[in-house]
Amino acid sequence: MNRKGFALGYSQKYKQAIWVSYILEAETLRQKQVRRKNKFRADPAVKRAPVKPGDYTKTGYDRGHLAPAADMTWSQQTEKESFYMTNMSPQIPGCNRGIWKRVEAQVRKWAIQEKKICVITGPIFSDKYKKMGKAKIAVPVAFYKVILDLTPPRKMIAFIIPNKPSKRRIRSFTVSVDKVECITGYNFFSELLEHPDNELKKQSNFSDWK
Repeated sequence: MNRKGFALGYSQKYKQAIWVSYILEAETLRQKQVRRKNKFRADPAVKRAPVKPGDYTKTGYDRGHLAPAADMTWSQQTEKESFYMTNMSPQIPGCNRGIWKRVEAQVRKWAIQEKKICVITGPIFSDKYKKMGKAKIAVPVAFYKVILDLTPPRKMIAFIIPNKPSKRRIRSFTVSVDKVECITGYNFFSELLEHPDNELKKQSNFSDWK
């Protein structure tokens, strides 16, 4: 599904996006941001059993953004679409409001620093995943976030964040993009790199981004 600010691959099986991809630029982050309305909505593009905001009520899970609302407040349309339920994944509150929020803030800092980055985010499920509520929404055991710096010199970094509270430093969750590909079975940035086994995918040095 293509949105103004991001694209996503929706899974009818898991009832959420399995990946969300977007370009994050310093220019859009520095311009005047629209007011965040926090209005969750069923996605009109999903015709069969769409997830509704109420499907998360009293489940103990937050409606966790995959494409963060704070990355999408540069227009009213992008802010609105970031609250579609296809962009939500069940997150333990301590994760969503803690370590996950800290990672999202760090990525925005990197976007301002590097001028233009590509971000892909999604859930990771166990073989016997838990289902949440009457809508039976799949609950991830963790989330991944992979980042490509689009301005020279190019570099990559990735994170795998367990779906639970943590006070650990962000850098302790750093992994290579290669590792995320092995876990998910996806091939990231295939249209942007000359070869799928690009050396950039083996990088996982947090210090390169300081």
